[in-house]
Amino acid sequence: MLFNHGDIVMRLLSKRQLKELVLYSPQHIARLEKAGLFPRRVQLGSNRVGWVESEVLDWLQERLDNREEPNRHS
Repeated sequence: MLFNHGDIVMRLLSKRQLKELVLYSPQHIARLEKAGLFPRRVQLGSNRVGWVESEVLDWLQERLDNREEPNRHS
């Protein structure tokens, strides 16, 4: 789902799209959200939520940036 607001374009991810991108169960994502360790969902309606794609991608990038380098043999 895309939202345009002036020059800002924001994409929201569904639960299915989020699971494909993050590979965590919905229960684990909820636990991370509650602990403040994952981007918070946006309540779109009484039975619909989404996640801001850029926030989720930033979260993933942090994990990629913090990976340890493999040991290199000299």
